[in-house]
Amino acid sequence: MNQYIKHMKRFFVDAKNILTGNMQITNRLKFTAIIFSVAVVHFFLTIIFGCLHVLPLFIFNICSVAVYLSSFLLIRRDRFLPVYYITYLEIAAHSFVATICLGWQYGFAQYIIAIIPVGYYICYTMNIKRHKMMIATISAFAAVLSFLSCKMLSYIWQPLYVLDSQFWEIALYIFNAICSFLFLIVFSLVFVFEIKIASNQLKHQNAVLEQLASTDPLTGLYNRRSMDIFLSQAMESSSSFTLIMCDIDDFKKINDTYGHDFGDVVLQGIARIVTSQVREQGYVCRWGGEEILILINNASLESVYRLSEDIRRNVASQVFQLASERVYCSLTLGIAAHDKKDTVEETITKADYNLYRGKRSGKNIVIL
Repeated sequence: MNQYIKHMKRFFVDAKNILTGNMQITNRLKFTAIIFSVAVVHFFLTIIFGCLHVLPLFIFNICSVAVYLSSFLLIRRDRFLPVYYITYLEIAAHSFVATICLGWQYGFAQYIIAIIPVGYYICYTMNIKRHKMMIATISAFAAVLSFLSCKMLSYIWQPLYVLDSQFWEIALYIFNAICSFLFLIVFSLVFVFEIKIASNQLKHQNAVLEQLASTDPLTGLYNRRSMDIFLSQAMESSSSFTLIMCDIDDFKKINDTYGHDFGDVVLQGIARIVTSQVREQGYVCRWGGEEILILINNASLESVYRLSEDIRRNVASQVFQLASERVYCSLTLGIAAHDKKDTVEETITKADYNLYRGKRSGKNIVIL
């Protein structure tokens, strides 16, 4: 009993997490919901038939509750297909027994209708390698035959029990109808929530893929593909833009002396400095190797020069450290304002040429 209570507490916690979109709807949770719901219905029917002294249905519902409680052991072992078959067979058998004992008019066969769409949904989401739809379709046809058989049986079989009051006929019919509709409504909601969760996961995965496709994995800067897009957009607009080509001074020497891991630390640190300085003014891209290309939109050459000087000074004053190694680095920057008569490639070449002039002038400098 303690295990059962613990299982139910976990079920309600999981249900809350699903409603808030914080948890995926697992097969274990789905089957727990089915078994718990059906067991509760049979529990109430046990009380009702006990009060009405309908002994066969009283005993049958006690057995049904016991079977469903035992099914939790199968669910814990992820044996969902046997639970699926048990549920189908029990509901069909209960409808037959109820028809034999009380007749058709009490509406117990409605449960057979309710399990058809639920069965398709459950089968489709179960981890079955093949024959998913075939299992659901065969089960659906079996349910239809069971429903029609119950109806035909009511024509040729007189009920074993005749309840004195018409109240119970109406009350039981309404009870069975409400339970059947609730099953359909709940699983429709579960289906909607599952679609919502799947949609959110797809959006997240697409965002991750877009991030991977548009950024450099080491530095987190935009990659060359992304910068090509930004440059094309800048060319198509009527606004002005300026390019800054940056190169880490003596980067090969750093790699050769301290190793490539230290070189990665330097690249990441400089990328953070440049990004923090540029912010919303433009785009920062790892153009290749130790080169960084910056695109600044709608800014004067003076402001771009001041920005470049700030970047250079911040890099020069930064200590890069890995384990016991501590190194100062510097950055050379070449600036080129785009002339509308030029192509993007020509502007990049100008920025690269100014960078080259800076290298020839002693490095750690901004050339305009």
